[in-house]
Amino acid sequence: MKKILLVFAVFAMAFNVNAQIETPQPSPFSKVEQKVGLTDVSLEYSRPNMRGRTIFGDLVPYAKMWRTGANKNTMITFSNDVTVDGKVLKAGAYAIFVTPSEKSWEVVLYSDTENWGTPREWDDSKVAAKVTAEVYPLPIKIETFTMSFDDLSNDSAVLGMMWENVYVGLKFEVPTDKSVSEAIDKIMAGPGANDYYAAARYYLEADKDIATATKWIDIAVDMTKDEPRFWWLRQQSLIHAKAGNKTKAISAAKASMAGAKEAKNDDYVKMNMDSLKEWGAM
Repeated sequence: MKKILLVFAVFAMAFNVNAQIETPQPSPFSKVEQKVGLTDVSLEYSRPNMRGRTIFGDLVPYAKMWRTGANKNTMITFSNDVTVDGKVLKAGAYAIFVTPSEKSWEVVLYSDTENWGTPREWDDSKVAAKVTAEVYPLPIKIETFTMSFDDLSNDSAVLGMMWENVYVGLKFEVPTDKSVSEAIDKIMAGPGANDYYAAARYYLEADKDIATATKWIDIAVDMTKDEPRFWWLRQQSLIHAKAGNKTKAISAAKASMAGAKEAKNDDYVKMNMDSLKEWGAM
């Protein structure tokens, strides 16, 4: 009898676990992703509804901080540094809190994003930016709290917030011109030492034209001769050896070994020593 009761109890527990009913959330979660210039921006927030209630000045009181949505604090993430009201914000995630009033909202970007609602203990050192944004009346009612990326350009966007009959926007700027200008300058200046080194090493490993690889590795090493890199010199020795120029291969291997000894890198010391022995230099 006890065994029967035990089996029944286990079955009842399993039924209760598997019989959970999923229902819609009153404030559904939303995630919005937007490319602004060359910067990836994402927004995560929960969206409450009006449901016949008066929102601002009542459900969301004036002069009191609001989580800007529902549930866990609303969060915005930038892939690059951005500028808000003249202040540079480092790439990363920020919580968004607002303090509404009838004519304007104070919008705060806060570096601590792990809060359910507003922080229990406010820390001014975590305020990354604080902006006063004007309230614009809307001709229609917005039932569901809505956030959006508006007025997109190569260099900026506006984080829009709409609910009930108001719209508030927070403008942020992205470093598109700086990024593009730096890329143009780099390309127009020609390949850098790292580019030549990477290309030469690839040609060696892929068994492509060794003469071209030799040319590129020599340029890379020459461009860094003031601060020689022993691991680059190692590749230079291998490339010249494959090209049949043992004299240059030995010279590069000796230079690489000297640098490796100075850096106390025993692995490279041994590799170069083994190659020098193989090439008859030791």
